[in-house]
Amino acid sequence: MEITAIGFILAIAGVAAIFLSALKGLLDQVRELLDSARRARDAWRRFRDPGTLPVTGGEDEPPSAA
Repeated sequence: MEITAIGFILAIAGVAAIFLSALKGLLDQVRELLDSARRARDAWRRFRDPGTLPVTGGEDEPPSAA
C-alpha cells in the first residue's frame, strides 16, 4: 500500500513538472511574439512616414541621436 502511494505521489510530481516546463516554454514564445509584433509595427510606421525617428532604441537597434 505504501509503495502505491509513493508511486502515485511521484507520478503527480512528474506531471506537474512537465506541465510547468511546458507553460514556461509557452510564455517565452508569447514574449518573443510580442517583441516581434512591436518591431514589425515600428518598421511599418517608419515605412509609412520615413521622416520620423523611433522614440527609443530597441534591443537590436541603437538609440537614435536627435
